[in-house]
Amino acid sequence: MTAVALVAVAGAALTLFASGRVWAFAELVGDAGQASPHGGATIAIGSWEVAGGDLAATAALGWAALAATAAVFAVRGVGRIAVGVLLALLGALTVPLALTAVDDASVRAALVDRTLLVAGERIAADATVWPWLAAAGGVVVALSGLWTAVRGHAWPGMSARYERGSRPVRAASPDDPSALWKSLDRGEDPTADTSGGGA
Repeated sequence: MTAVALVAVAGAALTLFASGRVWAFAELVGDAGQASPHGGATIAIGSWEVAGGDLAATAALGWAALAATAAVFAVRGVGRIAVGVLLALLGALTVPLALTAVDDASVRAALVDRTLLVAGERIAADATVWPWLAAAGGVVVALSGLWTAVRGHAWPGMSARYERGSRPVRAASPDDPSALWKSLDRGEDPTADTSGGGA
């Protein structure tokens, strides 16, 4: 269980890190004109760097995947299966969001929101490797979620010391202070009476 959770955390962390990097280099292009020696070729008028956070909600999915991974340890049985399915969905959503976010139309829409760019102006965008790495993180999360959904029901839950009524406890002797402290360290109630006798 711990190994699968660590893999899921690694995938979510990769998505988060990649989402903060530059996903595209964008240029505003225009026609050089017929009088130009280039014969009407396009020229770059302005350029921008566009981060993943401006293009897709992959960072939010990464944070959600981290939270779901933490929940794997807190639930068991059907609850853990549900968490696994949620992880798989979060990872699966990350992949298309990352890979479709760097087309010219998406980059133009992001620039219109943060610059004085007009929606009808022409944009040429060159994608970097970071969207692919964000998608790779999503694949890792999705696979971890599927494994959790299939095998998670057989994994142990949190330590029984944190669960009420998991086992009968033996009351520590009130005359032995060290025994009282040890019982507290084990998560036991040193004042509990497990002898079964009535008052």
